Amino acid sequence: MAGEAGRATVRSLGEVSEEPGRMAEDVRAGLLGVPKDLSPWPKYFYDAEGSEIFEEITALPEYYQTRTELSILQAKAGELIARTDSRELIELGSGSSSKTGALLNAMLEAGDAVSYVPFDVSESAVKGSAERLREEYPKMEISGFVGDFDHSLERLLDHPRKDGSGRLVIFLGGTVGNFTPERRREFLGRLRGGLESGDYLLVGLDLVKDASVLEAAYDDAAGVTARFNKNLLHVLNRKLGGEFDPDLFAHRATFNPEESRVEMWLDSKVTQEVPVKSLGLEVPFDKGEGMRTEISTKFTRESIASTFDETGLRMLDLYTDDKDLFGLALGEPA
Repeated sequence: MAGEAGRATVRSLGEVSEEPGRMAEDVRAGLLGVPKDLSPWPKYFYDAEGSEIFEEITALPEYYQTRTELSILQAKAGELIARTDSRELIELGSGSSSKTGALLNAMLEAGDAVSYVPFDVSESAVKGSAERLREEYPKMEISGFVGDFDHSLERLLDHPRKDGSGRLVIFLGGTVGNFTPERRREFLGRLRGGLESGDYLLVGLDLVKDASVLEAAYDDAAGVTARFNKNLLHVLNRKLGGEFDPDLFAHRATFNPEESRVEMWLDSKVTQEVPVKSLGLEVPFDKGEGMRTEISTKFTRESIASTFDETGLRMLDLYTDDKDLFGLALGEPA
């Protein structure tokens, strides 16, 4: 009912507690690969420390993505909400929900009955954003969920709809670019399966540009991204009994034009063997050998439309900034 106070709840979808077993399987496969490759599982970056460091990254001068995406949202929020007529906003990988305000404000301007559903692997992030937004938007219903994309996506999208209205599902930050092509198709296909007629999807995507601009965004002068990258080693040590010494690895970020993506690596400074107790492994590294830790694909308008099309989605529009640095792709079920 219009004018009533809203409420805020945070619930677990029951999957995060099982993470250590899955993590062991994922990391084992990555460390035994050639090259060593942990990039298919970007979620392992985001422990509490990693999430805090990433928030630092978003404020760096080299990291244009966050402020550019926010500027597009602020400029186009009213148009997006009018176009989709959505009363429920579901945010995948919501983090601190720092960019969501423009859309929530536009939804509230269109009427009181608004529901926001933040979803993230970090329980502290979901609780923190839900509490903050509850104070800022007392009339809004906030239903936070904790889980991961691999095992919780369908359960998230299956939760009851608000008043039978259409949903706007958003996935911001260019995170979909962190997935391998196969994983991206699988993820968007599963996401498409949870959408109904009248639902919309808004995805943030980083666009192809000069390699020097891209590489600087992942190798900043202050070394914050290097700290974020090396924090992954602390995660492996804490959760899997690893003995990685971050001081013996160097951060590297490079643009791979063949794959249209930036790749982050940790290069071993010395020849070494690193025990990982939970995996029963002694992981060998040659001096200079790299372990890929993250990929970030960059898109063109054509590649975005193709990606949507092959997963059962229809791209309706691509909203960009004046310099075409970043884009927000709006789609619907085909």
